[in-house]
Parts: sequence; C-alpha cells; structure tokens
Amino acid sequence: MFKHGLFGTDGVRGLITELTPEFVVRLGEAIATFFPPGSRLLVGRDVRAGGEAYARMVSGTLLYFGIKVYDAGLTPTPALQYAVKTLGFDGGVVVTASHNPREYNGIKVIGPDGIELDRDREKELEEIFWEGRFRSIDWKAISHSVEPYGIVNQVYVDGVVEKVDRELIASRNFRILIDPANSVGALTTPEIAKRLGVEYVVLNGSLDPRFPSRNPEPTPDNISETAQVVKSLKLTFGVAHDGDADRSIFIDNLGRVQSGDRTATLLAKYLKTERGEQGRVYTAVSSSMVIEDVMKSIGVEVVWLKVGSVDIAHAMKKGGDALCGFEENGGFMYPPHQYVRDGGMTLALYLEMLARFKATPSELYDSLPHYYSIKTKYKMGRDKALLVVERVKEEFKTERLITIDGVKVIGRDYWVLVRPSGTEPLLRVMLEARSESEAKSIFERIDKIVKEVGSE
Repeated sequence: MFKHGLFGTDGVRGLITELTPEFVVRLGEAIATFFPPGSRLLVGRDVRAGGEAYARMVSGTLLYFGIKVYDAGLTPTPALQYAVKTLGFDGGVVVTASHNPREYNGIKVIGPDGIELDRDREKELEEIFWEGRFRSIDWKAISHSVEPYGIVNQVYVDGVVEKVDRELIASRNFRILIDPANSVGALTTPEIAKRLGVEYVVLNGSLDPRFPSRNPEPTPDNISETAQVVKSLKLTFGVAHDGDADRSIFIDNLGRVQSGDRTATLLAKYLKTERGEQGRVYTAVSSSMVIEDVMKSIGVEVVWLKVGSVDIAHAMKKGGDALCGFEENGGFMYPPHQYVRDGGMTLALYLEMLARFKATPSELYDSLPHYYSIKTKYKMGRDKALLVVERVKEEFKTERLITIDGVKVIGRDYWVLVRPSGTEPLLRVMLEARSESEAKSIFERIDKIVKEVGSE
C-alpha cells in the first residue's frame, strides 16, 4: 500500500479496507505536526462510506495535538476550499476520494489559500508521516472540542452566485437536470440553480454512501441514463458531478455527453471574447488539442502541464496571469473565484454563457473543431504501466513526444496520451484523430503493446 508515495495525483486515496484506523490516525498526526500549534483547520467530507469515521479520527487527532478544529460536515470539496480561503482558516482537511469508485475513500489537505498542498509541501508532510517525526504533546495545549461550522455551503453558494449575471440567466427560463451522484453536490448545486432563477430536476440526489445509481465518476458510460433523461424531458442541458462536486460534465440538449475539454474551450473563449477577461489557459497534456486550435484564433496562449489539478492550480497562482485552467475530466478552474476545480462555479458560468449567446448547447459544441476520440483504461500495476509507456515511446519514436507525464505522442493528424493513473492501479489511454479510421489504427497499435506487456 502506498508503495510509490503517500500522495497521488490529488490527495491520499485507497480502498476503504486499506485505510485502517491506524493509518488514518497516523496521517492525522502528520497533518497536526505539519501545521503550527494553534492553527485553525476546517474539516469536511463527502458522503462516502467511512467518511464520518475518518473525519472524526482526523479531528480527534488534530485536537490532541492542539489544533483548533471546525467541523463543516457534509460539503463539496470546492465549498470547503472557498471557505478556507475567504474566512481566514489556516488550512483544511477534506475526507473524499473524489471520482474514485465506491469502495475508495481518501483525504485531501488544503493550504490557507484554499488549494491542496503543492508537491514540495506534500513531500514535507510525507516525510513527517513515514519518519514518525510527530510534535511532542503538552497536555495544557490540547484543544477541548470540535466547533460546528455549518455555514460553509451557504458562504460558497453566495460566492458563486455573485460572480455571474443573475438577471440575465433568470431571463432565459432555463430548465436543466442536475445529477450530483448521490453525494454532496446535492447540497449546493440545486441551491445555485435556484438562486440564479433556473428551473431544475434532480436525478440521483439522495445522499447515499453506496452510490446506488451510478459510480461517482461522470463518464459517458456512468451517466448514460442521465443523458437519456435530459433528452426525453427536452431540457436545456444536464450537468453531472463526481463524488465531491469539483467536476462538472455537461450533457447537451440532444442528450450528448460532452467532454470537459470541449466545455472548457467554450468557456475560455467566452471569458475572453464576451467578458473581456485576459490571461493564458492552463491545462494538462490529457486535454484535447481543440483548446489550442480555438485559443490561437483569439490570441490566447495555452500552457501545457502534467496531469493533476494540484499542479495546474499552483502553476496558475504562481504565474498570476491565468484566464482559466481545466482538465479534460470536467474540472474547470476560474481564478477570480478560486484557483481550484469547482463544479458549482462551472455551472454558473455555463448558464451565463448560454444566456449571453442565446444559443443551445448543441449549437455551441458543434461550432468547435471535430475530432474522433477514444478514451479507455486498463487494470495494470504501475510497474507494468511504466513499461507500456517505454514501449510506446519506442513505437512512436519518429513523432513529437511530450514526456512530462507518461508519454503524449503528437502526429500530424492525431495525438495519443499513455500514462499511469495517479490514484488507481490503472493505465489510462486517450487519443484523438482527424478521422475515425486513423483513431482506430492508432488505438490498435497501443492496444497491441498493452496486451504484449500484460502477458509478460
């Protein structure tokens, strides 16, 4: 367990059966040692199994080490992050495994800026954890109780709503579907829609740690029934979240599930051309080249980074020149609000964009350049996944290669990314091509390599 490091792409995650009380308490000791004595930390969780137990273990451990703990209860990750940043907390802890399957849980550690710890600070916390360099205890400094802090979700909703034109949105009489995946997005996204004068239907809105209706990740397969409902009810569009509501995947009025990078391309263009906002677009190598195609036409530079919202968020903050940031999985980051992925803020901006353009979602998506895409994953340990990456480098050695995260091969009319997952024992493969036949041809070459490595 955690052979290759404590933190993955975003936070500490594992199977619930592996995240034992001993492990969670030890992590709580490391967190308590990392933050100075007397720090004020906000603790919250999504609806996942084990979440309440983990939150109590972490909170109790923090109290023991003299940290002042405030309990946000059930809350989306971006809501807690917004509260940490705007209400002056020294940091936060979120118990969540985000989009991972039902049987996973995890812990994210948030800095005072509302962003997950950067890689250097993650390494520092990891060293405390592995070496057991925990702070010594003074019984007189132990904190006495966890303070309830139930205003987090309302503060967050207020922050989202004030960033967009409510009157414009309300004037369009939108009817939308919200799918919060039986988790904490149900506590905030419907309220955002209501405050913006939008009529909505909620699907999978009960809070249930078993995720009975669908897996938390809003992939086309997982939200196919959601898409059918959008189409059958003739709604303006649908929006589907992951387990902690920091992602938003949109379903257009024709019932088509749209990838996060195509939505982000529309939003980035809207921010520049209609709202007059300036800056560069920050995204990961897993994103479609469509963003570069469209941004070039309006004079916006695209900054390519390794996969991981943590890296994108900190790169944007450091650069100080971000128009927006995003991942292809539906995580969109709007710096005037906060530097992190935020499903509720993404929905609000999307509504304003539709209201401004007076267009249907399908019309906007169809205005973008079209690529044939294939996205899949293979169950595979990290060592073999890295071997696949090396074989792909050799297979495509005459093409342009980007190796900051796995390998991204860029050909004349296609690109393909092969990389190990940072959160699960998976190899992820994403590709796009100008023609369907070329997409299938490239995929067959990759699939052959995967099967060869898997049989060795």
